[in-house]
This record gives sequence, C-alpha cells and structure tokens, in this order.
Amino acid sequence: MNNGMIRFVLSWILRLEGLLMFLPCVIALVFREEEGWVYLILAGIAVAAGVFLSKRPDNMEIYQKEGFVAVGLSWVLLSCYGAIPFVITKEIPNFLNALFEIVSGFTTTGASILSDVEVISHTSLFWRSFSHWIGGMGVLVFILMLLPMGSGGSHMNLMRAESPGPEVTKFVPRVRTTARLLYKIYLGLTIIELCLLLITRMNWFDALCITFGTAGTGGFGVLNSSCGAYTSVQQWIITVFMLAFGVNIGFYYLMLTRKASEAFKMEEVRTYLLIVVAAVALISWNVFRSYDGMGHTVRDAAFQVASIITTTGFSTTDFDLWPSFSRTILLTLMMIGACAGSTGGGIKVSRVLIMVKEIKEEIRSLLHPRSIRKMRMDGHVVQDQTMRSIMAYLVAYFVLFWVSFMIISFDGFSIETNFSAVAATLNNIGPGLDAVGPTQNYLAYGAVSKAVLIFDMLAGRLELLPIFVLLYPGTWKRH
Repeated sequence: MNNGMIRFVLSWILRLEGLLMFLPCVIALVFREEEGWVYLILAGIAVAAGVFLSKRPDNMEIYQKEGFVAVGLSWVLLSCYGAIPFVITKEIPNFLNALFEIVSGFTTTGASILSDVEVISHTSLFWRSFSHWIGGMGVLVFILMLLPMGSGGSHMNLMRAESPGPEVTKFVPRVRTTARLLYKIYLGLTIIELCLLLITRMNWFDALCITFGTAGTGGFGVLNSSCGAYTSVQQWIITVFMLAFGVNIGFYYLMLTRKASEAFKMEEVRTYLLIVVAAVALISWNVFRSYDGMGHTVRDAAFQVASIITTTGFSTTDFDLWPSFSRTILLTLMMIGACAGSTGGGIKVSRVLIMVKEIKEEIRSLLHPRSIRKMRMDGHVVQDQTMRSIMAYLVAYFVLFWVSFMIISFDGFSIETNFSAVAATLNNIGPGLDAVGPTQNYLAYGAVSKAVLIFDMLAGRLELLPIFVLLYPGTWKRH
C-alpha cells in the first residue's frame, strides 16, 4: 500500500474543501450573516492543514487498491469536515445529524433531517446546496485536473473508483484532459440553467441553489415547499435540466465533437428517454382525475418522474398522496436510476439494459444451444469482465439493501417507510414514501439507523466497492 500517496491525495482533498468553504463566506457578506466567520476560520484551517500534509511522496504511483482506498477515505474526510460548520453555528447541533445532512449533500442524495429549512442561514443553505454541485461530478475528478501523478495508471485508477457506471473510459488519451472536458460540460450546463432561471425572474439566491441541486441531481431546496412555489415555466426548466444531467455525459461529448449520429445511437440514452416518456404517460393517466387540467397533470408527472429517475429529489407536489400504481412506478424508477456517466444515482440504465440482454441471450441459448453469439452494447461486444462486475455489483447491492432494511426496521416505522428510506438513500434520491415522503424528513430515525443510512448514501454514490474495500480486512494487510 502506497500510504504516502494516499496521504498526498487526502491533503489535496482537505485543501480543496478549504478553498470551497470560502464561497459561503461571500454569501455571508452579501446577507451580513455572522455564520460566515465559522466558514472562514474552518476554510483557513483546512487549507493550512492541507498544505502542511501535502509533502510529495517519493513514489507517485497509485494503483487499483490504493485508488479505491484513496477515494473511499477522501469522501469520508470530505463529509466529516464538511459537517463541522453546521455544528459550530448550532444550526444542526448534533454531529450525527449534521453528518447525515452533509453526506446527503455531497452524495447528491437530498435526504434531510431538517423540518424547516427556511430558518437556516443563507450561508449554510448555500453550503448544503453547493455540496451537491461538488459531489455531482466528483471531487476526485476535479482534483485530477490539478494533481501531479506518475504514469502507472494513477489518474485512471482514481477516476474509475469514483465515477458511476459499469465501465469508465477516457474520451481522449490523457485522463487529465478527460477530467477537464467533463467539468467544462458540467459547468456549461450549470451556467445555462442558471441564466434561464434568472431570465424567468427567480430570486438569484434560489436560482443559484436550485441550479446546484439540479446539476448535481441532489435535491436540497431552500424553501419548505421544495420547488412547489416556483412558476410553471421555472418548474419546466428544472424538469428539462434534471433530465439533461441524468444523461450520460459522453452523449454531450459526442455532440460537441459533431458526432450527433453516434450520440443518438447510444442505447442507454434512448432507453432512458423511453422509460421517462412511458412513466410520464402512465402517471398522467393514473392521476388525471386529481388535477384541474391536463397541463398541470403532465407538468407534475414529468417533474416527479425526472426528479426520481435522475435521483434528484425535488418535488412540486406530495406524490405520496398519489395512487398506489403511480407510487409503484416512482419506486421502480428509484431503483433504475439515471444513465451511467451522469451525476444521477441508482443501479443505472446501462446495467438494467445489459441484464435484460443477458436474460434474452440465456433464453436464446436454451433454444439454440449450439449457436454462439456475443452480447453487444452500442455495437461493441460486452466483455466478460464487465458482466462479472455487474453481477458482483448487483449481489452486493441487494445484500446491502436487505441488511440495511433489517437494521432500520428496529425503529418501528412501517415497511413502506423503511423500504423506501433504504431505496432513497442507497440510490441517492432523497425523499421516499410514507414517513420519509416529500413533505417529511429523516429526523425521527435513531442514531444506529442514521449511521446505516449515511453508509448507504456513501456506498451508493461510490458504486459500493470503494466503501467495501475500506471495510475489507485484506485491504490493510501488509504483503
């Protein structure tokens, strides 16, 4: 284990978090809030500690094991330090609750323990919403643009450990250039949405926080009504951009490089859009009688479908009051999630699509045992290693889901509440159903259950393996 390199990466994480903490200080100046002093002091401490610890190691290589360990520890450090401002300002005085809130932010989950967000200072509201944007594309991906490393696969091992999806590929030969391209696309979409919301005369602070939540598919609102108080035009803008950030970012790369025909041939993107259209149509049909017109019906249905499948978690209505059929659709979308290579969570459309193809191939092999066929995705053969990783992911996913469901059941909530709570945190969605629905929160859960759900949020965001590697005893044995 290259401990020196892991320490080096963690020092950069601490330094970066400190620099990012200076931004809430600007908000504090604008609104003249004393909470800004807390963020300013903590920012200075983090930057100083990061610089002090950032001694360049002799061995700059970081391979697969170190990559998973570095990513897992980075997210733990990022979350623990990011929770401290809430505790010191006494806006969330309990550290476990503060940790739950900020982990929910960085993992772009949007689950909250706050019953009234409007009493929180603008400074802290900005920090919790900005954490969505930081965690959306991945803090390690950002650091890859800056961090000097060796040539032994260092950059790719970090990107592979943090990025969502069954496969991680480079757009261009250099991983650092790929990271820059990712953030250029991410920043570009963010700026476009922010400008559109400002054009519709949304309050600039709300527009900024909502854009952060949409871009990172997080879902922290600055109003108790989430997005219900915004105009229909603003809700449609948010809907469109939630769906846009749920698309594989490789689609936008192909569009920018004038390969539109290849972009629209991506099976995952087409399947994702087909699922969205089908879900909106079915829910609109099912809830139509509860609304005063088709326009309002389709708008709410489209907003909630976009919010759930992209695992954003915003809401314009209490969908927990919808008929069982519509809620079942939403629960299914929670599990499926967005596209691989997006800021969304969930199992990912690509994994679901590959598993459906695998089932089809198994049936075909039973009918034609002598035939030899290779499964393909976007014209490329799906490698055995990819299939093994998908199967391992799904087994680990459902084992963690079941264990988490059993543990939090001791708190005495309904099966619907507990099942949706695990689904909402493990898939990084936020609101669930019943007692953790869109108008409720997670405060009533006990300390053990909150710890389990915090673990689920981190595991879900990092696609399980980096967190599991930290817990595996063999990781820390010296060979």
